[in-house]
Amino acid sequence: MKKSIYPRCLRIASLLLAISGLSACVTINIYFPAAAAEKAADKVIDEIWQAPATSPAPVTTQPLVPAATPVMPSATPVTPTVDQEPTP
Repeated sequence: MKKSIYPRCLRIASLLLAISGLSACVTINIYFPAAAAEKAADKVIDEIWQAPATSPAPVTTQPLVPAATPVMPSATPVTPTVDQEPTP
């Protein structure tokens, strides 16, 4: 009588599935030392405060975006016309 290989393949597949499922649940936590982060933040703040005071940006006289053409009313007034029905 010949043994079937299906139960063995099913066990191997189940084992591989369980191992891959467990390995997918691994969480990696990275903690930054608070002192090092605070030191880096202080360094950045010091660099900003010590930046040479440059003159402010020159004021431009022309607008950056061209102004839209204003809508002007027509010089002649428009009189509305009403179609009246003839009276009998």
